Amino acid sequence: MAKKLKIIQKRSIIDRTEPQKRTIKALGLGRPNYSVVHKDTPQIRGMIRKVIHLVEVEEVK
Repeated sequence: MAKKLKIIQKRSIIDRTEPQKRTIKALGLGRPNYSVVHKDTPQIRGMIRKVIHLVEVEEVK
């Protein structure tokens, strides 16, 4: 079974750059304390790396 990542938005996207805002939306987030679960893929890891200062990441089984 593939690993999954729980991504929790911890900070607001107000006053962030447009690419960061689009990355948060593409991850399925939008407001602080929203969370989503994604498969652990290189694409998702790259998106997380772009906005790591706004989110918290946990591995889930």
